[in-house]
Amino acid sequence: MTNDQCPIKTMIKTVNLSKVYRTDEVETTALNNVDIDIKQGEFVSVMGPSGCGKSTLLNVLGMIDSPSSGDYFFNEQEVGKLAERKRSDVRKHNLGFVFQSFNLIDELTVYENVELPMLYTKVPANERKKRVEELLEGMNIMHRKNHFPQQLSGGQQQRVAVARAVVNKPKLILADEPTGNLDSSNGDEVMKILADLNATGTTILMVTHSQYCAEFGNRIIRMLDGQVVAENVVKRYL
Repeated sequence: MTNDQCPIKTMIKTVNLSKVYRTDEVETTALNNVDIDIKQGEFVSVMGPSGCGKSTLLNVLGMIDSPSSGDYFFNEQEVGKLAERKRSDVRKHNLGFVFQSFNLIDELTVYENVELPMLYTKVPANERKKRVEELLEGMNIMHRKNHFPQQLSGGQQQRVAVARAVVNKPKLILADEPTGNLDSSNGDEVMKILADLNATGTTILMVTHSQYCAEFGNRIIRMLDGQVVAENVVKRYL
């Protein structure tokens, strides 16, 4: 079999994935037997009304939370049942996160925020400097490298957040409403950055309420009441 004929690898696969939150008085099913399959290199958008389980799904797939039942395979390894320390190890070497609220550290400069993930993975200092400066230049934020997050506009903060998400060259980016706090111009800019990253081979899974943003992906998964109720391919990619 030639390289051109090699099948595209499945990056994410869930089988009957469920997440139930329990208190003494209430049991809430956030995910109910979710089956999804995402190939390496895809850009998949997840849509649905508030409370449908989108963010819970992202947290489970991001190994921030563990499923109550079912199986979660990441790069063909069952990771849903891993202990937290092992989940953390897989997460920091493979995943990048982009959040609606940016989640930058106010006490760190732009440069330090972007550099931080590489400290956890013990990247050498000269390589850290090279990667940070390349990303800040590429995202047109280098002139702000010594500023703090609160000195930046929302669009600039999200560019820093995207740079931080990709600095460790993750296999997968998980984005939770990445344009939710941005105006349309800055939102467009962030979506184009994500699309460009996907074009270079990075797999992206994005939660969004925006049909416009969802169509930057090549497939849309629709959720309701903790279940996947529909999937469709974005027509412009046909």
